[in-house]
Amino acid sequence: MKKFVKISLITVGAVLLVLGLGLSIFVGVSLTKYSHLELDENLLASPTANVLILDKENRPIEEENTETVKFASLNQLPPYVAQAFISVEDKDFYHHNGLNYKRIAKAVISNLKSHSLKEGASTISQQLIKNTHLSSEKTFERKLKEIALTKKLEKYHSKDEILEKYLNVIYYGNNCYGIENAANYYFSKPAKELSLAESALLSGMIKSPNKYSPITKEEDCLKRRNLVLDEMKKDGYITEEQAERAKREQIGLCLQSHNSNRLNSYSEAALSEACKILEMPAKSIAISGYKIHTYQDRDKQARLASALQSEDFGSADFAGIVLDVKKHGVSAYLGSSAYKILDAKRQPGSIIKPILVYAPALNEDLISPSTQLVDEPLVLSGYSPKNVDGKYRGYVSAKEALAKSINIPAIKVLSYVGIENAKAYASELGLEFDEQDDSYALALGGMTYGDNLLTLAGAYSAFPNLGKFAEPCFVEYITDKAGKIIYRHKPQEKQVLREDCCYLLTTMLEESTETGTAKALKPLDLPLASKTGTVGKGKENLDAYNITYSPSEVCGVWVGNLDNAPITIAGGNEPTRCVRRYFEGADEAEVFTMPESVVEREIDLVSLQDEHIVRLASSSQPSKYKTKALFSRFNEPKEISSCFEETQETFFDVSEKDGTVFVNFQAKRQIEYRFFDGESLLEKVTDFAGEKNLEFKIKDCLIIKYGFDESHIKEKCFKFSSLNRTSQPSPEKKRKWLV
Repeated sequence: MKKFVKISLITVGAVLLVLGLGLSIFVGVSLTKYSHLELDENLLASPTANVLILDKENRPIEEENTETVKFASLNQLPPYVAQAFISVEDKDFYHHNGLNYKRIAKAVISNLKSHSLKEGASTISQQLIKNTHLSSEKTFERKLKEIALTKKLEKYHSKDEILEKYLNVIYYGNNCYGIENAANYYFSKPAKELSLAESALLSGMIKSPNKYSPITKEEDCLKRRNLVLDEMKKDGYITEEQAERAKREQIGLCLQSHNSNRLNSYSEAALSEACKILEMPAKSIAISGYKIHTYQDRDKQARLASALQSEDFGSADFAGIVLDVKKHGVSAYLGSSAYKILDAKRQPGSIIKPILVYAPALNEDLISPSTQLVDEPLVLSGYSPKNVDGKYRGYVSAKEALAKSINIPAIKVLSYVGIENAKAYASELGLEFDEQDDSYALALGGMTYGDNLLTLAGAYSAFPNLGKFAEPCFVEYITDKAGKIIYRHKPQEKQVLREDCCYLLTTMLEESTETGTAKALKPLDLPLASKTGTVGKGKENLDAYNITYSPSEVCGVWVGNLDNAPITIAGGNEPTRCVRRYFEGADEAEVFTMPESVVEREIDLVSLQDEHIVRLASSSQPSKYKTKALFSRFNEPKEISSCFEETQETFFDVSEKDGTVFVNFQAKRQIEYRFFDGESLLEKVTDFAGEKNLEFKIKDCLIIKYGFDESHIKEKCFKFSSLNRTSQPSPEKKRKWLV
């Protein structure tokens, strides 16, 4: 048995030795193969490169999408800047020749276990080569090229030169390349003035600028910064007291706004999207020579820019976007902020009502545009919402409630749909919810985090597209150096809502442009459906929106401050005026087409106004008491009004005192009431519903005639004794109806 084990161990050892020798020979031959690769000093000195971004006509987009890097000399930086990067990225930087073989061995074992190339074991020297000379594809060939070039780098440059170039090349998020740019952008100071805590933060975030962003992921950023400080303490660069003092510091962002428009340009948004599609940083896309072809329409981009420039937003951040409904592409985009607007999430306010409340309710056949809703004080599951103006209107139609953005009816409709069901619809339209988003405040846009303008406009694009939704995007396709298409956007459309639901919702939002919060659009006389939204805290506003759509495109405008500074702007004002100016230049020949699943019916106004019930009008109903309304054929009223079948008996409370006759009765809107003193007409009551009190001086007798037409007349006669003044009704008599 011992002999067998011994032979087995020798055999395994021999196999491993052969494999090791084979691998060594393969690596050696490959490195020889790539030894001819040139180290480009210009790339090392100029770490940025422009990416060619084209509009839908394949013309270059005339926007700057990179920034000239400001150089920081290593000898001018505080020593803890370099120490922070070395501690977290490459502890043995000054002790290896560019390759850390121990880390490479660990990475190989890890990759073999995971059957992937996740672990790279890159040193600072390797990262410098990767970020200046190579794409970020994860292949053995690229890794071998990286090793060959790293060896050349180490041969021709000192460690300090390599570290200095590295600090001035690495990406820090928000289009910041190089530590000087990062220090200027995040802290509004030169890199030589960075504190220990700020240096640790910047060195920590480069592993994943999005994941450890001090702007959008503050908690993760702080944890990462503190980890760097702990590593620096372990390595003896700082004392425990220095580490603890730095940990107690807040992030203290002081963002520069000089590049606010560049950060929120169309080309920057397209580049960010391309980075996600290709899973590589912008620098690698530039090095690879890829071209990004977008959906940008130059005319629409110019119109949107002009519309946004026409309003004075003061110092507030703002953004505008235009989507093509059928292609699901972004035709135009522009924003201004020190932050990336599309990376931030904001409370949507009443903009969410069509998405979360009314569209699901229509799709579930719970309401129609004519459905009557009670606007009244409400307490629901401990939640006591208020209308913005503090008023309550009683019964209103669902159409009016949405057009005028009344809060109480929206919350009631959400309760009909159910919170989880409503969220499921909104999620299918692209919105994201936190697990804490589970209250009726959602009907008014009360979300934990909210969403961005692109997502909200994308959700609205399903309405003119009759319920079909696909995530909107900037990039149509990407080509390589040879012009070969390596990626093409193929919208994954899904039917989220029924056609009839979307058309009915559109008619409700068209009413908003006629009589509602978006009535500033009315002068355009175009087929437009619109919704406004204003987010407030106390008496201050924080966000203002308008999202409007035509049959072919969606235009959305947002105004606010990503640092939550208050604004004096409301959704129905500046944002709506911007949208109006955009559509003023539109050549909109299309109209909203009514699908076959929508039907038009005549409904009874009497039942609607007096009983707040939607009933079909009867065939005998006078035209003044009926109106036309739209319904889904799956949810049209079945009951026919009986208001005009027969004049129902009315009770008149008649009394007399001191020669004056008093009449009290409950009038019905469809009934005409005439009061006579013998043959003389005293008063006529028509088109009135509710309690009515009248007073008359009677010489002869009181005759009351009432009915809804000449063939349905009822008559009552009251005579009064001059002695006891007691009222006695006389037998009814048929008399000619006096019109």
